[in-house]
Amino acid sequence: MQAAPLPSVALYYGANPPLAELRAFDVAVVDPDHVASPNRFKHPGSELFAYVSLGEVHPGRSWFKQIPPSLLTGSNRAWGSRVVDQSAAAWTDFFLDQVIAPLWQAGYRGFFLDTLDSYQLVAKTPESRALQEAGMRRTIHALKARWPAARLIVNRGFEILPQIHNDVWMVAAESLYRGWDAAARRFAEVPAKDRQWLSAKLKSVQADYGKPVLVIDYVPPGDRTLARETAHRLREDGFIPWVSAPALDQLGVGSVEVLPRRVLVLYNPAESPDLHYSDPLRFLGMPMARLGLAPDYVPVNGPLPDYPLTGRYAGIVSWINSDEVADGGRYAAWLERQVDVGVPLAVFSRFGMAYDNPLLRKLGVQSFEADKSALLKVTARHTMTGFELPVTPRQGELYPLRLSGEGQPLLTIYSSAGQIFHPAALTAWGGYALAPYTVGQLPGQDNGERWYINPLTFLSQALKLDPSIPVPDITTENGRRLLLVHIDGDGFASGAERFGAPPSGQVLRDELLKKYPLPTTMSVIEGEIGANGLYPAKSAQLEGIARDIFALPWVEAASHSYSHPFHWGKAESNLDNGESYHLAIPEYTYNVNREIGGSLDYINSRLTPKDKPAKVFLWTGNCVATEEALAAADKAGLLNMNGGDTVITRSRNSWTQIAGPGRPRNGYYQVFAPNQNENVYTNLWTGPFYGFRRVIETFELTETPLRFKPVDIYYHTYAASKTASLQALHEVYRWALSKPLHPVFASEYIRKVLDFNDFVVARTPDGLRLRGNGDLRTMRLPLTGPAPDLAHSLAVAGMAPGPQARYVHLTGDDALLNLTAEPDASPYLESANARITGFKRDVSGNLTLDVRGYQPLRLVFANAAACRAQIKNRPLPFTRQGSRLIIENVRHDLAALQIVCHR
Repeated sequence: MQAAPLPSVALYYGANPPLAELRAFDVAVVDPDHVASPNRFKHPGSELFAYVSLGEVHPGRSWFKQIPPSLLTGSNRAWGSRVVDQSAAAWTDFFLDQVIAPLWQAGYRGFFLDTLDSYQLVAKTPESRALQEAGMRRTIHALKARWPAARLIVNRGFEILPQIHNDVWMVAAESLYRGWDAAARRFAEVPAKDRQWLSAKLKSVQADYGKPVLVIDYVPPGDRTLARETAHRLREDGFIPWVSAPALDQLGVGSVEVLPRRVLVLYNPAESPDLHYSDPLRFLGMPMARLGLAPDYVPVNGPLPDYPLTGRYAGIVSWINSDEVADGGRYAAWLERQVDVGVPLAVFSRFGMAYDNPLLRKLGVQSFEADKSALLKVTARHTMTGFELPVTPRQGELYPLRLSGEGQPLLTIYSSAGQIFHPAALTAWGGYALAPYTVGQLPGQDNGERWYINPLTFLSQALKLDPSIPVPDITTENGRRLLLVHIDGDGFASGAERFGAPPSGQVLRDELLKKYPLPTTMSVIEGEIGANGLYPAKSAQLEGIARDIFALPWVEAASHSYSHPFHWGKAESNLDNGESYHLAIPEYTYNVNREIGGSLDYINSRLTPKDKPAKVFLWTGNCVATEEALAAADKAGLLNMNGGDTVITRSRNSWTQIAGPGRPRNGYYQVFAPNQNENVYTNLWTGPFYGFRRVIETFELTETPLRFKPVDIYYHTYAASKTASLQALHEVYRWALSKPLHPVFASEYIRKVLDFNDFVVARTPDGLRLRGNGDLRTMRLPLTGPAPDLAHSLAVAGMAPGPQARYVHLTGDDALLNLTAEPDASPYLESANARITGFKRDVSGNLTLDVRGYQPLRLVFANAAACRAQIKNRPLPFTRQGSRLIIENVRHDLAALQIVCHR
């Protein structure tokens, strides 16, 4: 009988645990003082355990002051803790009632019991030690008796293990190979004698009690190589490894190692009133998303992380447009610490510190006094420069810096005075691209920004990203580019250019929504169609039209607010009583809960079918959601979207015109629309009113040469009011229907973006572990190089080629991906216009699938020349195209579809 595989375990006691990344482990132990509820963490493949100190208590614990003083018998000076008298029955009661019970109530079902040997600091005789051990046994027995489902990990406790092993799930121990001397404050290799003793104890635990053993070793935070080597040794010994920093505030290395996707993005708030308008968000959002990176934006003048970044972050990206920032000395010292431990750094625009700062010299960047009268000439440049703008000498704007250390100049400018400038370079620590050679402006053009340097290439190389690691992708599902339709409710009541001037909402219903049965997210403004709004006399008619629309099976309802705030920040600050910043609804004063939760209640009580409540809020006006507004949407249980300015066209053909997927704001997240609406393409609705046909250019330029975005047919209701704009919409719909796309609702796309932010990729002994919420279903690999080894992967249905990439199809929230250099002959799903809701691959390579979509099905299977399709052993019609098997079916869903192959 084969032994069950050992679970992977991580420990993170820091104040800001990386909960998303910890989902890569089967068990993650956290300090519950920093994670009040494990429900934030829920994932079917992973569980949060609470760290609990049984033998001693630190005065910083929230419940420390409630402990009767008589229960504290001594101190652990090395850790500043008080030792607890285990022999006292009152301690058992206190521990269960005041410590464990609240954690159980909060949702914790696993507990890491630490400091089981602390009693030895105060119990010096055999008799006193026996009393302490008996008390500890009593407490653990009582814990399991009250909560039989609790899973316990005990740290050591060898003396009492013979009596408590039936209560224990796992045994842990620290420092088998590498340890931390708390008194001397240094790392040390464990002496051979101590290692042999501990190893024998742990082997005995495995042999005598059949318990898995977790070993926690400590190495310097920046020494990832030593951490991997130590974890490997522990795993070879048959133990569950965890190698981290002494404070256990680092994402360390275990049998699983997270491959970090997060980047710490530093910006200067003094340069922008809101992160929304800052250069790093505007210009780097898209490149980071394309590279699979999820940014954490941190103001450079605020608190900077004091925990180890290694293992948690792929690197640091800074975009600062000033030579010195407030408290620049603190910033430089912090940055130096990160560079010293090997965290990659990519600098855009300026370093944010004086050019004589010692850190720049340490980074191998030398400043000098430039001769401003000398002539300049570009003498060498890397192919990643001159990307969208030609590189020419910018006299007076060039910073007097050159690379003096290890690295590769990307741009070299020579002056007639014999001076050499290096405005951009790759270095041993990362790289920099300085102004003016980041983003430039076309002369005389509004929104004429262009990149001097290819941001994808520069970021990838400066951050030393491994291109062979798959990245999560929000543009595609099952090999097809996503298609969504979402409509802002503005102008629902406007008279259309039709006989009798019917409301635009009516024309929209009859000439667009009924004609194109695609998943559509339709919103209304309560203050426009409701009885208490702008048009009370028309309300009954308008509400009837809205009910008809929301009753369509392919329409999901959304709110576009109560009064359509034009500027959320100004409305919130109540400038001019807020009246200038929303629709002038009689006797109404702006209230964020009325705008969001109130409009939701109106829509669900008066307009939507009972089984189709609204689930999305579409931002209005400037679409810059405030924290208060995001909190209100979250409180109302609404997904949110809109904002972002993806407006790339052939006349504005620049990657600067492609926005990222969204922006975080203090724990909330605003999802941006994939592209902009007809208002932009019609010069703010001044004409030409057929201008929205140019969104097809946007769709094409965000597909080639690289797929940056899904297709989003996004417009306002008033677009149905004019004949020219209606014709443009028909053209856009026809274009979309002619392409092999995968239709989804906006709510599904929003969830994909949120899943992207938390998705974790990790290396395990069995392959790459891919865990998310189950909404994001695509990983992207290079078009050439290793491909999925389908026979040795789990929850991977297939793959498809795309623009300069290979798209890999996942079937759920937990997948294992193995790659191979050899062609895989297994049959697989190449593309589908529907979601996989069930999937199985048997040992012979046969496939069984459940699929559900929104259109007549089209599924393509590759390597299927010897295969047939059937359902419940009955043949299902299909066609062949070479080695492909193609199913086209008028149904939108199929259950237990079998692809049976004979090889």
